[in-house]
Amino acid sequence: MANSFYVDASALAKRYVPERIYVLNIGAGEIVSILVRKRNARVISQVYFAEALANFKDETVHAADITRVPVTSRLVTSSFPLIVAHSINSTDAITLKSALAIARKLRRAADDLVLVASDQRLLRAA
Repeated sequence: MANSFYVDASALAKRYVPERIYVLNIGAGEIVSILVRKRNARVISQVYFAEALANFKDETVHAADITRVPVTSRLVTSSFPLIVAHSINSTDAITLKSALAIARKLRRAADDLVLVASDQRLLRAA
């Protein structure tokens, strides 16, 4: 099953207007594993897999305008209460804990953070 996305003009414009983007550095491995699973299940071809992997590396892994958030021991242990309270997995809890910390910092400067996720439990917890 494939997802389709309906994106309004404001959301699509975000792709072309400089914005601050934050990602967990550990998430890169998850993206690669998702692409591998899709290739192995023959959802995507080997050619598409290679292209997607190269694009991912160029657009995210090596992109200068993306802030990669390190996963520290402190971040991991501080996310435990979120796992207990919301029954989310560890990576989602770490993502949420990190996003909350970044949002607090940005709000002090009158900025805000938008969490973009496809996992419904993570979104409900947020």
